[in-house]
Amino acid sequence: MQEIAAIEMGKATAALDHRVRRAGHGAKVSAALLVAPLLLFVIVAFAAPIAAMLARSVTDQEVAPVLPRTLEALRGWNGTALPDDAAFAALVEDLRAARAAGTLPVAAGRLNHDRAGLRTTLIASARRLAAPFEGSAREAVLRADPAWGEVETWGAIARARGPWTDFFLLAALDLRRDAAGEIIAVPEEKAVFRTVFLRTFWIAALVTAITLLAGYPLAALIALGPPRLAASLLFAVLLPFWTSLLVRTAAWMVLLAREGVVNHALVALGLFGAPQQLLFNRFAVVIAMVHILLPFMVLPLYAVMRQIPPIHLRAAASLGAPPVSAFRRVWLPQTLPGIGAGCLMVFIQALGFYITPALLGGGADQMLPYFIGFYANQTVNWGLAAALSLLLLAATLAIVGLYGRLVGFGAVRTA
Repeated sequence: MQEIAAIEMGKATAALDHRVRRAGHGAKVSAALLVAPLLLFVIVAFAAPIAAMLARSVTDQEVAPVLPRTLEALRGWNGTALPDDAAFAALVEDLRAARAAGTLPVAAGRLNHDRAGLRTTLIASARRLAAPFEGSAREAVLRADPAWGEVETWGAIARARGPWTDFFLLAALDLRRDAAGEIIAVPEEKAVFRTVFLRTFWIAALVTAITLLAGYPLAALIALGPPRLAASLLFAVLLPFWTSLLVRTAAWMVLLAREGVVNHALVALGLFGAPQQLLFNRFAVVIAMVHILLPFMVLPLYAVMRQIPPIHLRAAASLGAPPVSAFRRVWLPQTLPGIGAGCLMVFIQALGFYITPALLGGGADQMLPYFIGFYANQTVNWGLAAALSLLLLAATLAIVGLYGRLVGFGAVRTA
């Protein structure tokens, strides 16, 4: 009887386990089906377009369909001298076919990003070589445009072979490949992006440091102050969230103008004898960014500080610790998670600022997002815009990864 009871009990337990597993599996499937529409929307509307844009930084597909014979003739070319006659003959055939098909401007625009003037060279040469000519193809091409007598002109075509390329990524680092395929630095007068990268990170770091210095005592006052004062200050901190970024930036343009409130106050206080130029410089960019990003520093600090028992400071004082020592050894270490979260949030957002530097800064104050917008919208060089975006994204992920490695995301507290 006992054996039969044990067997029946085992069967009941197995059946119960099976029902529990089926119920758990059904719950997982139901949860997945509920999340699936949102996940699909995120992939289609957000992740896929970004991935497609970033892919342009490493793909090169504009020239190969237009100049296939020329690229095939250049396959074994070493880039140290002009190619052989077969390459010149292939170029003539490609230019005639592309002009008839109307596809030449696509390739010409891409090659012009590599070597200025190639757009004009290709379109003019196609027009001049459309009619039959006497003599060799080499002589006819060189007569059509002297640029074909330069090795770098052919090197630009060879570099656009595709389908993968490092041209845009190298250009974003002020580097390029010569006709022989060696990586070299661009001329000094054309090297701008490394300076822009350093400027972007310097402004972001400066804004982060100022917001920390300004936000730390404000967060402490909100956390430790009387309830009515704390509520008023917290409302003042949250108020900018209800105002458009563009409106806040425009407000700083009014405040910092030569006839604005700040200049009038400085003159009235006798600090300056005449209105100062406070707009279109680094000062205007930094002060506006600090104002806009200050809440992102205060809120994480406040979230951590309000959870620190006030008795800790009183205990330190009762043990004879002076205020500075009590702050340094008791209060500050407990606020480090808030400092880390605030600095990370402010720094990453500052890296992506576009409107504020564009409206308040001068030519030497523009950050990397400005150049991404410039190449995407004005010069329509999407490959370079994507390469700059990819490098900025990689740098941001590296910073986040370094923070997670050194501090750990478990220590981050924002609420």
